[in-house]
Amino acid sequence: MPCSDSSSGLNIRLDNNERFVKFEFAKITCSREIGASTGFSEFCAGKTLEEILDFQYARLVQQLACDGDEERQFVLHLEWEALRAAIAQYLGIDRPDIDQDRCRITSIEYDERGVEISEVVLPPKELPKILPCSLADQN
Repeated sequence: MPCSDSSSGLNIRLDNNERFVKFEFAKITCSREIGASTGFSEFCAGKTLEEILDFQYARLVQQLACDGDEERQFVLHLEWEALRAAIAQYLGIDRPDIDQDRCRITSIEYDERGVEISEVVLPPKELPKILPCSLADQN
């Protein structure tokens, strides 16, 4: 679970036709990187941005075989939420099912390979009651 020092970043690469190529997601919590290979970036490859916006989280959990793996589901949710927010902001789309308040595009770069979008994801305003990692490790 995230704690108050959480931060994350997302870099998205699109081809020259603005089709999805890949993304890199980094989530740092308690000075430790959280990661689980979800396969979400590979799943999105070649898709249009509009297709990715319409992905439903519950269906992705099934399609990417994350059932029963809480860490993969957690990271998948973070990736899914951040990617959709970045795409919606990039396209100028405002959808009530996408939380754009926590996500901010920091740069958009164009080159001969396509487009790279960088985004920072802010921690939630209200965090669940959890033990700090240092205390949880002592139990």
